Amino acid sequence: MSLIEKAADKMKKSESLIERAAKKMKETSSQEVASDNSQADIKADIGKSVKTAPQTKSFADSVIEKKESKKSTDRKAEHKVHLDMENMRRNNILTADTENSVVAEEFRIVKRSLLLNAFAKGDAEIENGNIIMVTSSQPNEGKTFCSLSLAMSMATERDLTVMLVDADVAKPDILKTLGVKAGKGLIDVIENKDLDLRDCLIRTNIDNFTILPAGKKHNLTTELLASERMGEIIDEIAQRYNDRVIIIDSPPVLASSAASVLALHVGQVLFVVEAEKTGETELKESLDMISACKNINLVLNKSRFSGGKKKFGSYYGYGYN
Repeated sequence: MSLIEKAADKMKKSESLIERAAKKMKETSSQEVASDNSQADIKADIGKSVKTAPQTKSFADSVIEKKESKKSTDRKAEHKVHLDMENMRRNNILTADTENSVVAEEFRIVKRSLLLNAFAKGDAEIENGNIIMVTSSQPNEGKTFCSLSLAMSMATERDLTVMLVDADVAKPDILKTLGVKAGKGLIDVIENKDLDLRDCLIRTNIDNFTILPAGKKHNLTTELLASERMGEIIDEIAQRYNDRVIIIDSPPVLASSAASVLALHVGQVLFVVEAEKTGETELKESLDMISACKNINLVLNKSRFSGGKKKFGSYYGYGYN
């Protein structure tokens, strides 16, 4: 084969390669056009579904909505109230902002003894020592006054949280004295296991002071307080925080059997004796009924006599006779 013939044959092969490349480019272009048309059809279908089908929330919208819902629930659970300090002062109850006075000093003495027992260690440790029941023999001897004043005095401590539990279901005076609206409380939580204790707690404008109301009245109050569920609640509120003191305002011992039942759960009792009223016989009978608690402290209320020459108030400019 001559050189001319070889060159001509090579050119034919080159054209064949070029033709194949052109054909391939044409096929690729056709596929792209088909793909674009397919995507356009899909977009059109989506557009139709958006117009005809109801709109659905995106995942992000759902998350935001859940967060907002949770915030709303938290705000609802965070039941915070402002205590009526003026009403408390009118009832001669110690308040967190009370200036130094005789009453403030007397309750400092009372609370210090109780706190030493509450957080004692070693051989001196008391089981449930941070749970203190305040009671008396009969109504109107000043137990609620002492419960509130003791709680207010303890709430001035810097390293302590205080919970006041109104367990006097028949005569729940705690919230009324504080000017707080009643709601679900202790009895409701005992009766209904699905009810969370935290949903019944009332936070106050005193940061380290919360209240657990008595809850609804019930004809089986004593039985509920004696139940296993009550023991579980006591353990929960006592052990959740190691710096917490629980003060339980109990019914009078001789007016309700509930006090003797509550004595089974507490580590200490502050027994209020009204000066010139509480008789020796009823005092002994009452102490026998709450003897399940081995640490009972007596406080004399409404006394007009001051033994010795101590006059706390005079140090701060208040006379005391």
